Amino acid sequence: MTTAARTPTLLTATALPAAEAYDYDYYRARLAHPCVLEQSVAVRALRMPFLAVPAGGPRRGGYFPVHNMLIGLAVCDLLEGRPGFIQPRLRWSLDRDVCLLVEWGDAPPAEDDVARGRFYGYSDTAISKFLRSTARRPTTPSSTSPRSPAGL
Repeated sequence: MTTAARTPTLLTATALPAAEAYDYDYYRARLAHPCVLEQSVAVRALRMPFLAVPAGGPRRGGYFPVHNMLIGLAVCDLLEGRPGFIQPRLRWSLDRDVCLLVEWGDAPPAEDDVARGRFYGYSDTAISKFLRSTARRPTTPSSTSPRSPAGL
């Protein structure tokens, strides 16, 4: 019986033009100053590229959710030195649906959804719409846990 040696899979992150990110239009519609998207980068860590939006204008920081530490370190390396991606760092997420985050810029506020929405540079319209949508959700054990850093 022979056993074929498996080649280890390298976990990498690839930078693509921002407009190729699946969530580009989502951010363009919600940011107070969408011009910050000019320095954004689509990050493909597995199969699909998602947007990493830099700090700039009213946006004081950002985050990119990752599934494991190796991917997180690859994303940190990819963002390091890019304008608006100040001190990319890996940290545990407070959101139960996400294990780790690559975070950059200032530390996000813990106060409330409005403060977090403004910190991440979302428009007042986007913040109000988010607050209305969460007010209609019934409270269940899973919905009382902390949401993603912005939740918007």
